[in-house]
Amino acid sequence: MDEDMRNEGLENGSVDNIEASSETLLDAVQEAAPGIEETVSEAAVEVAQDVSSGNAPVPETDVDALQDVPEIQEASEIQEATVQAVSEAEPASAPAPVRSKKKKTTVGGQALIEGIMMCGPHRTAIAVRKADGSIYVEEIKKSASETFFEKVPLVRGCIRFFRQLVTGTAALMKSAEISEEGAPEENVTRVAAEETAPQTIQEVKDEKKAASKEKSASKLDHWAEKHSDGMMIFAAVLGLAFSIVLFILLPRLVVDTALHFFSAERSDSIKLNVALNFVEGLVRITIFLLYLAFTSKLKDIARVWMYHGAEHKTIACYEAGEPLTVENVRKCSRFHPRCGTAFLFIVVLVSILVFCVASVFIGVRVWWVNMLVRLALVPLVGGISYEILRLCGRHDENPICKVFIAPGLALQKLTTKEPTDSMIEVAIASVQAVIPENENEDIW
Repeated sequence: MDEDMRNEGLENGSVDNIEASSETLLDAVQEAAPGIEETVSEAAVEVAQDVSSGNAPVPETDVDALQDVPEIQEASEIQEATVQAVSEAEPASAPAPVRSKKKKTTVGGQALIEGIMMCGPHRTAIAVRKADGSIYVEEIKKSASETFFEKVPLVRGCIRFFRQLVTGTAALMKSAEISEEGAPEENVTRVAAEETAPQTIQEVKDEKKAASKEKSASKLDHWAEKHSDGMMIFAAVLGLAFSIVLFILLPRLVVDTALHFFSAERSDSIKLNVALNFVEGLVRITIFLLYLAFTSKLKDIARVWMYHGAEHKTIACYEAGEPLTVENVRKCSRFHPRCGTAFLFIVVLVSILVFCVASVFIGVRVWWVNMLVRLALVPLVGGISYEILRLCGRHDENPICKVFIAPGLALQKLTTKEPTDSMIEVAIASVQAVIPENENEDIW
């Protein structure tokens, strides 16, 4: 009983008082039972004799006569004390159901402009803080089923990454529009026509040009809205191409430039090829770190990193089984082992190994061949990196996996910032929109 009552939120002292009162009540009833039975029997005989002799009418009730029995009075007092003890015990507010064990979830997201996109096993949603302070939440249509290639190891990583890139690009552009909704309109003062100065011929021409440009822009916007899917894919491809040029091809171009200082005979040696590929990897890491450091200094990007931190903290709170409140989320860590930043760094490490092996067999004398080889190997690098991320995320306590995870966690000092409570509220809204009904459906 003790454990059951405490589970209902009663204090320990109240539970003990109730138990003691219950035991006293039970003893009193047992002791009073013989006396009550004898008293009732005698009263019944007297009433029967009076009724049969016609000296007394049949009483409407004999229950009132039992109220004067001392044993009954004592039992009633004990019962009232018990009820009062239960009513005075102030139960604590029932806590939300908490999982008994921390889990690793596949729920993950992407920071947007004043918002977050969150992806669950069945739903994808965006939550954006509008200019008027409200939170806009919208579910994004998601493919009902996975294709065969999305389940094939090494291949699925590239497909999922590109899909995520397209969806994330669309969500980023939409969040920019939504975040400006609800802003107070500026007061525009209009000058009366009679007070305006007459326009010159040049001013009239300028107005016509401006009107023509506005008309052309509206036609372009209409065309873009009509072909929105194609535009999103184009934007995603453009972003991916920029990343490949900056982080894959440019480091190799730097190495090929350095090759001019070596003779043709030495440039074919395996040792030199391996050394140059490690130098290429160091150049790639340097460019990557400089890129993150530069973008983190931009004001708008800094707020995106804060939303990135809110996303990580909210997922950590959800994985810990805690109720999703601002207070609970705030105390969680903003560093998460299963993050896109960790994936990017794994890509850098894997590219060093893959390109090194390729250079040993192909050679490095022709620069454009090196470029084509790296372009062809990008899907393989991405596929291997995705499988390593999945494995490390599932076994993040393994010492070997920690080696791959550690650089990504360190880089999150640049790509995440401590969020405000307002940002945490947006992150909570995005996570709640994609949590599956069955908690086992999103296990990593």
